[in-house]
Amino acid sequence: MNLLLNVLWLILGGFIVVIAYLLGGILLCITIIGIPFGIQCFKLAGLALAPFGREIREKEPPGGALAVIMNIIWIILPGLELAIFHLFMALLLGITIVGLPLAAQHLKMTRLALIPFGFEVRDMV
Repeated sequence: MNLLLNVLWLILGGFIVVIAYLLGGILLCITIIGIPFGIQCFKLAGLALAPFGREIREKEPPGGALAVIMNIIWIILPGLELAIFHLFMALLLGITIVGLPLAAQHLKMTRLALIPFGFEVRDMV
C-alpha cells in the first residue's frame, strides 16, 4: 500500500518537491557555510521522495544548543517559507477525499521543513 501511495504522491506533485529540495541542497552545499543547511535539504528530499511508511523522530541524544541556533537560522532563511508552502499544499490537497493522505504527508513535512536540525527520518517498523 505504501508503494502505491508513494507513486501517487510522486505523480501528483511530489516529484517537483523532490527536485526543488535537491537543487536547494546542491546550491547550499557549494559554500562551506551552507553545507549543514544543504544536508537538511537532502534529508527533506529523501522524505519527499517516499513519505509513506516513514516517520520523523527526535535524534537521540537531542541536538542541544547548536541545533537550536541552527534551527533559528533555518527558520529565518528558508524554513518559514517552506513550512507555509507545505501547509498551503496540505490545504489544497485536503479539499478532496483522494488528496487527504497526501495532505497528511505535507503536514508531516511541515514540521521538518520548519525545524530540521535535531530530527531524523526513519522507516516505520
